[in-house]
Amino acid sequence: MTGRHRTRAIAAATIGNALEWFDIAIYALFAVYIGQNFFPAADPGVELIQTFAVFGVSYLIRPLGGLILGAYADKHGRKAALVWTIRLMVVGTALLAVMPNYDTIGILAPIGIILARLIQGFAAGGEFGAATSFLVEQDGEKGSRRGFLGSFQFASQGLATLLAASFAAGLTALLSEEDMVSWGWRLPFVFGLLVGPVGYVIRRYVDETPSMIESPATSEKADITPIRTLFRRHWGGLLIAAGVLVVSTALNFILQYLPTFSIKQLGLDASLSFVALMITGVILTFLTPVVGALSDRSGRIAIMLPAALLIGASVIPMFTWLVARPSFGTLVWVMIILGTLKAVYFAALPSVMADVFPVRSRAIGLAFSYNTATAVFGGFTPTIAAALITVTGQQIAPGYYLAIVALLSITALLAAVRFRRLR
Repeated sequence: MTGRHRTRAIAAATIGNALEWFDIAIYALFAVYIGQNFFPAADPGVELIQTFAVFGVSYLIRPLGGLILGAYADKHGRKAALVWTIRLMVVGTALLAVMPNYDTIGILAPIGIILARLIQGFAAGGEFGAATSFLVEQDGEKGSRRGFLGSFQFASQGLATLLAASFAAGLTALLSEEDMVSWGWRLPFVFGLLVGPVGYVIRRYVDETPSMIESPATSEKADITPIRTLFRRHWGGLLIAAGVLVVSTALNFILQYLPTFSIKQLGLDASLSFVALMITGVILTFLTPVVGALSDRSGRIAIMLPAALLIGASVIPMFTWLVARPSFGTLVWVMIILGTLKAVYFAALPSVMADVFPVRSRAIGLAFSYNTATAVFGGFTPTIAAALITVTGQQIAPGYYLAIVALLSITALLAAVRFRRLR
């Protein structure tokens, strides 16, 4: 594969990933307005929990999407699977953009939102495995740039955060509260439909990865499907891949939750709260590839393990500081610190997860481990955070949750060193 073809493939996958994750992330940022339209309740706290619960429910279908679309990617190629994930994401996002609210069609409105989120969740379930495999395999199986190439998976998620936060900050600053509730919240979902043309570009102009071309389809026994192969032979890889991911995915959703936390719990300005998330998005987008390239030289675990330790040790002090001195400046510094730690940790994460699976089980292994971990530790993180505050009465309660999952990832990293000889 020439450098030109590789650059085009990375660019197409990164932009497509960013738009797909934008479609997922924007729901969390506009949860306040979506709740008023589709989940009206007398108590605003209950309304918000119901809205975030639907956010979490969509993650329950992601492991199924990961199994089906991941198996498809391992049998028919990364490129073909990416096109299907984008098509499904377009359908789910379009439903969110045009769905009438509860006052117009009653109970059909929340049902429609749940359906849209399930379609999005199914598509996202296959995206991580296909896209990550597509990126790390651009250099072939013996390539020396896997940390750098894989980092674009999470850099694209940082770009999605930046785009989503920019929309949230801009719209809440320019539009009145009434306009935001009425129609303003729909605009980002309309923008998210741009993922459709990216799917066309991938289908028409991007080549399959060298690893898939070099790996014959008969490398696994012919009578064993990718799903059966995964659960018969790769339990160790699944546990390691899911374990190293949990702190990253939980922190990701904590970062997305912090603007809502600052608005609802601390009374900070909505627009400024989203500006703080924009700053984090810049860090995640541009620092991640730099750390990914560094990991190819100095070792991936050597960078990730200290970052995980710092995340676990700093998150409770960060929440305590924000609650004690609630201000835009404090929120910005908390987001910068946590965003930097996240970028350092997850830059090399895709390549580490990919290396615990062989080529013909890689997409499904990545997809299932990623989506199982995000369903358990990610999708319900905003709901858990809101519920912990309500139950305990402590505004720093989400910090305890993140500290616990950091310990799980540290254990998985040590297992990757011992049982997979990863460095």
